[in-house]
Amino acid sequence: MRAFVISEANGQLICEQRDVEPSRIDQNDVLVRVDYSSVNFKDAMVASAPSRVRRRDTLVGGVDAAGVVESAPGDDLTPGTRVAVHGGNLGVGRDGGFAEFVFAPRRCLSLLPPTISLRDAMVMGTAGFAAMASVLALEDRGLAPGAQVLVTGATGGVGSQAVTYLALRGYAPVASTGSPSEAKWLLDRGAARVISRSEISDRPERMLGSELWDGAVDCVGGKTLHQLLRSMSYGTTVAVSGVVAGAEMATTLYPFITRAVALVGIDAVEATATTRQRVWQTLGEVAPRIDFLSLVDRVIGLEGIASALEDVRAGRTRGRILVHLNHHSDESP
Repeated sequence: MRAFVISEANGQLICEQRDVEPSRIDQNDVLVRVDYSSVNFKDAMVASAPSRVRRRDTLVGGVDAAGVVESAPGDDLTPGTRVAVHGGNLGVGRDGGFAEFVFAPRRCLSLLPPTISLRDAMVMGTAGFAAMASVLALEDRGLAPGAQVLVTGATGGVGSQAVTYLALRGYAPVASTGSPSEAKWLLDRGAARVISRSEISDRPERMLGSELWDGAVDCVGGKTLHQLLRSMSYGTTVAVSGVVAGAEMATTLYPFITRAVALVGIDAVEATATTRQRVWQTLGEVAPRIDFLSLVDRVIGLEGIASALEDVRAGRTRGRILVHLNHHSDESP
C-alpha cells in the first residue's frame, strides 16, 4: 500500500511517500481501509527531529483516519462498517492513518452516526472530537445558554470547530486570534465577535483581571492560558487541549481559590468508549447544520502532506487539511 512514512536517523528527518506493508501489532487489531485522514498539530510534532512525541524511529504518520472495516476478529464489527479511528498510539508509536490501510485496536474505533460521511468525519477528526469534548465539559459544569465563551487559537482545527459547535448549541463564542485578517471567516463560523490576543485579559497590574468570560476553550496553552485564567468569571470552567504556545504554564492560584475557576484537561487519545460514543453521537446531532466545506483549508493527497505539515507548524492554516486516500468514498473530495 502507499503510505506517508516518517523516519529519523542520526538526527536527520526523512518524510516521504512509499510502498509499505500494513503492520499488525496485536492479533485482535482491526484492519480499516482508509478513505480520509487529516493533518493535525500533533502530526507536525511527530514529524520533527528530535520529537518528544514520536515513539519510533520509523512509522507511518497520521493520528486519525476515517474509512470502512476491511476485516476484524470476532463478530462485533462486520466488513463495510463505517468508522473513525483515533487515539492510542496511532501515528505516534504505531503506523497511523496516512496510508491506504491501517491496523488499529478496537478501542480506537468509533462507529460513525449516519449523519456523518467519511469525508466529514475527518473534517471533524481528532480536532473536532476535542472541540466537542471541550463544549460538553463546559456544559457538564453548568454553562448557561447565551454564555460568553472565549475560544483561543480560533483559526486552528480545534478552535474553529469549537466556535461552530458553541454557536450551534446556543452560546456566544468570542474568537481570539493572532490573524485579524480572518475575522470575517470566524464571524461566518458563528463567532459573536473576534478579539486579538491582547484583549483576553486586562488590569495587568493586579493578580486578577476583570471577570470577562463565562467559560473558555483553550487550544493554545502557555502564557495565553495564564491570561485567560485571570479573567474568568466566578465558578466558571476552562477546557484546555492545546500546547501551541507551550506546555509550561506560570500562573497563580488566585483564579482557582478566589474565583473557584476549574481547569479541565481534554483528552482525545485515551478517551473511554463511553466518552467516544457520547462525543461522536453529539457530533452526529449537529452535523446536519454544519457547512463542512467552509471548515476545510484544502484537500490533498499523500504527496501534499510534507508541505501541509510545515504550514500547520507555522500556523498558516485556516480550518482543516484533509488527506484523501483515493479509495471508494461515500462522498467525492
